This record gives sequence, C-alpha cells and structure tokens, in this order.
Amino acid sequence: MPYNLRKLAIALLLLTCPLRECLFAQSPGDTALERYYEKGQAALTSGNYPEAEKAYEKLRQLSPGTAEIYANLGLVYFQEKKFDEAVTTLNRGLKLKPNLPKAETLLAISLSELGRYKEALPGLERCFRQSSDPTVKRMCGLQLERSYTGLQKDSKAVEIALELNRLYPDDPEVLYHNGRLFGNFAFLTMEHLATVAPTSVWKHQAEAEAYESEGSTEEALNAYRQVLAIDPQRPGIRLRMGRTLLSRSQRADRHEDDVEQASKEFEEELAIDSTNTGAAYELGEIERKAGSFARASRLFELALKQDPHSQDAQLGLASSLLGLQKPEEAVVYLQRAIAENPRNEVSWYRLGLAQRALGNHSEETKAFAEFRRLHQEAENGTSAAKVFSAQEGTKQQLDATATKD
Repeated sequence: MPYNLRKLAIALLLLTCPLRECLFAQSPGDTALERYYEKGQAALTSGNYPEAEKAYEKLRQLSPGTAEIYANLGLVYFQEKKFDEAVTTLNRGLKLKPNLPKAETLLAISLSELGRYKEALPGLERCFRQSSDPTVKRMCGLQLERSYTGLQKDSKAVEIALELNRLYPDDPEVLYHNGRLFGNFAFLTMEHLATVAPTSVWKHQAEAEAYESEGSTEEALNAYRQVLAIDPQRPGIRLRMGRTLLSRSQRADRHEDDVEQASKEFEEELAIDSTNTGAAYELGEIERKAGSFARASRLFELALKQDPHSQDAQLGLASSLLGLQKPEEAVVYLQRAIAENPRNEVSWYRLGLAQRALGNHSEETKAFAEFRRLHQEAENGTSAAKVFSAQEGTKQQLDATATKD
C-alpha cells in the first residue's frame, strides 16, 4: 500500500532516549562511534537510506548491546521496504529493551506489510487504540483494516474503517481504502472523496478503477495517466494500466500493440517496485506465451518469492519448466498448485503432461482422468474458471489442444 513512509518515519523516531546519549553514555570518547553516528544521522535525515544502512550496520557491530541502534536500523530497513530485515532487527532491539519507544509499532506495521497479519494484530490494535500521534494512529488504523481484511474478519475491518472515517473525515487515502471495503456504500464514499479532494491522486485513481470495471478502457487509461502526472513513481498504477491493456487485447476493439504496451507497463512497474508480484507474474505470462521460457521462469520465480501461494504463478512456472524440458521440476510446482486448489483443471492437465514426459504412465492416466472429470463439470456449467479479472489479472488456462489428450 503506497503510504507516506517518510512522514511515518519522522513520527516514529525515538524520542525518550536519543541515540547519541545512549551510545556515548556507554562508550564516551569513542571516535568510531562518533563518526558512524554522524554519518547515519546525516544519511537518515537526507533520505539516503543505503548510506544510513551502512552506517547503522557499523554501529551495530561496534555496539551490539545498544537497543536503540537496532530500532534505528529497523527504521532504515522499513524505509527501504526491506520488511523481513526490519522485523528481524526490531525483534532484536525489543529483546534488548522491551519498552523501546515505538519499535513495537514499527514491527507490527512491518509484519502487516509482509502479510503476517495474525502476528501484526496485537501491536496494531494497541497502536490504534493508544497512540496520541495522528500520523502513527492513522497508519496503524489503515494497516489494521488491511490485516482484518486479510484474515477475513470483515466485521472488524468495517469497524476500523468507520472509526477511521470519524477520525480523518477528509483524508483522501482513508476515504479511498474505505470505499473499496464498504461495497454497497462505495458510491457515497467516493462521492465524498471527489468533494474534499477533487484534484487528488486518490480521486483520479478511484475514477480509473471505476472506468476499468465498466470496460471503458480509454477513459481508464487516461485517468491512470492523470495519477502518474501527479505522482510518476506511484506503485501499482502501471500494473493496473498493463492489465487494462491486456483486457482490451482480448476484445474486438483491441489495438495491435496492446500486449507490447502492456509488457512495457509491467517492466516499468518492476523498475519502481521489484517486489510487485502482479507485474512479475503478468510479464512472465507474456514471455511464456511468446516461448521465452527461461525469462518467464525467472519472472514467475520472482512472483512466487513474494507470494509463495500464488496458484497461477505456480502453474505458469510449471508450464515454463515443461517448455525447458524440465518435467521433474515442473511436477513440484504442479503438486503445490493442486494442494492450493484441487479443482483447477489446468493443474491436472499440466500434471498429466509432466508425468507423460517423465514416463510415469499410471500417474499420467490419473492426472488426465481428473482433468477430464473437472473439464466435463465446467462444460456442464457446474464449474467455471475466469480467464481474466481486472483485480486478479490473467488466469492460467488450458492450451488449445488440451481436450484432445
């Protein structure tokens, strides 16, 4: 979620025990500590996080028992979106000093960013209920809403959304996320957004998504371009533009270069955020269909690194491995995909192909039998698979020759 991380970081800076005091109370006159402390503070203040990381890593080595170093290093990792490292580092700091100011809040937010919602909940709940800082309280509320939604605790998510509306009635970001959550109340919420922030990035993004859902491709693309005109580095927008172009490429009004343009949008999205699972997956699927199996494999692996449970990425990677004549490796991902959803006919069909390539005829027969059963159900209307969803993107589907096996 594209929160203002820099503003949050400023709000989370330690206030009760400045790092300088903590360091030099333990090691007065240490010139190395002084040098790296100055470098770290200067880099952090200027937003040069790679340099700040190097300086705080040195401080950690020189003074491994100082909890505040871990807190500041965790903050740097957070700013760099290295949430795994932030969690590890902040946990270490809290072990050294359990009452470390605001570190628990930053830890909870980092856990939420990683999708570890159950672990994040206690810290987020305490922050949202107890924080007196509006910036921190707002961030915890948005992350809490996200965590409850991720855990399918919808009534709790709505409760938080209503509270956020009360606390921040004219905040465009809060209004945007709550508009998506409320469903039946989305229209009224988005209308309020347009009133209080008619030129905001959130208003244009809401318009773009509305046009996209209606199939109004040109209007959606124009609205997304307005978002980028305000914030050229905004995460997620080029992913949505790419998916919009892919959607149009399947329709009668398609443009000849829709897929090529979509590919460029996904490339640009990954240049902004190399951890964007959707962009990696969509680009991988384009490469797979073009027969570039090696590159497709790398992209699907990147998607799975961020989302190990992505069934479509597992299927895409398995298909690419089959294209590379690596059926044994493909079987591993196909079995994982089937474990995620045993009713997907694509998984069983590709498993049949992989077992055939390995010469496992009994397993091949079983896989194709299950594929035919599920395919028959789909043809009878008792089961149906989506080919494309604006929210979820491209779905893995059967090859044209599948029913001949």
